[in-house]
Amino acid sequence: MTANSVSKFPAIQKPSREEAREAVRTLLRWAGENPEREGLIETPERVVKSFEEHFAGYEMDPVAELTKVFEDIEGYDDIILLRGIRFHSYCEHHIHPIVGKATVAYWPDKKIVGISKLARVVDIFAKRMVSQEVMTQNIINTLQDALQPRGSAVQIEAVHFCMSSRGVEKEDVATITNGFSGIFKDDAAAQRRFLDLAK
Repeated sequence: MTANSVSKFPAIQKPSREEAREAVRTLLRWAGENPEREGLIETPERVVKSFEEHFAGYEMDPVAELTKVFEDIEGYDDIILLRGIRFHSYCEHHIHPIVGKATVAYWPDKKIVGISKLARVVDIFAKRMVSQEVMTQNIINTLQDALQPRGSAVQIEAVHFCMSSRGVEKEDVATITNGFSGIFKDDAAAQRRFLDLAK
């Protein structure tokens, strides 16, 4: 599965916009509401628009964001790291918000990329229904596929509203995931440097 893949299953045919609006009306009725009352008349269209924003990552290719690279690195041989990339996402299990920040690093071999592109890759995967573990690994795979660095590392720390606003209702519990490849996976000292810098 490539980094841009969203599922191991065949592509689905998207319903029409009106079908999506009707689905929202159905959920409103199921919740006990009247979708025809004044305050809810325009809600189905607003929800459809918000879904377009929340899940825009399905229309974007993260590898394509990293195609413009620079090969003149003049012997630079160390970590390139972005810390504190804030993002908003939605969990694939309950479609509840996930709010967090990512630290992304790679150790270039022959190619570097504009630093804003690393933040863009985080945003692309955040704007999909996702589990934090899969998002972490998808970012690693994308960096490896596109930049072929000596190694990549990702740490994500996030609060999941499906845990704080339902179920066990525990607020402000942060989930931390880490992913490593190449030198960051094989060299304990490199991995420790990343984790120290990510603090």
